[in-house]
Amino acid sequence: MVDMSTDFRIVPPDADVADAIDAGYRPAAATVRSLASGYWPVLVRCSPPAGHGPTEQSPALAETLGLVSVYAWLGARVFATSHPRAVRDVLDTVASISGARPPAVTRRGLA
Repeated sequence: MVDMSTDFRIVPPDADVADAIDAGYRPAAATVRSLASGYWPVLVRCSPPAGHGPTEQSPALAETLGLVSVYAWLGARVFATSHPRAVRDVLDTVASISGARPPAVTRRGLA
């Protein structure tokens, strides 16, 4: 399992992040895993590249959030997105599931 102790960062879609390795737009899982094993944080672009505005081929929000959860679990730490609130919720969930932070709310269900 990947060490989840490092905080996640969310940046605008067109941001240049000097202290991270840019894995690009929707990279393969194996690519993210191999880059995350290095020293630098990995940047994953979750929004289409500039000039490729919303089209029928753009991923739906649910698909983007699914990809973010997988990339975070594999070790990506920086996410460029146009949906920062939704991505932050997913990243908080991944951190809670991995045990890096406590859940926001805990409830015990009684049947």
